Amino acid sequence: MKSYTDLEQSRKLTEILPLESADMVYQSIEDEYGDGEWESIPKNHSLNIGYDNDVPCWSLAALLNIIPKRINEYNVLRIDISTNDFAIWYDEIGCGVNNNLPDVTRESAVDACVIMIEKLHELNLL
Repeated sequence: MKSYTDLEQSRKLTEILPLESADMVYQSIEDEYGDGEWESIPKNHSLNIGYDNDVPCWSLAALLNIIPKRINEYNVLRIDISTNDFAIWYDEIGCGVNNNLPDVTRESAVDACVIMIEKLHELNLL
């Protein structure tokens, strides 16, 4: 189960979200041959935070904290978790699903949250 954003998602989110909202960081780790790979670690465990090549990373918990629980007074965030997928959308109180707001279903909760954040950003609702 994916529990945090991958490197590509993290790079996209750095253009949308405040960097302080990230609770993890990707750091480039080089081996003795100079070959590099990326390692994700909790932000508070990073020894070298602030290097130019660091990429902020968001856990599922951090992503869920970023997504607004309500939009206006009448649109309430809904989440459905099944064995096959994760769905996230907004219900308009008393009317059901609000078709003007994003409705995202993916196998991964992290993927669904990233897409929801991107869509809310496009609508200026973050």
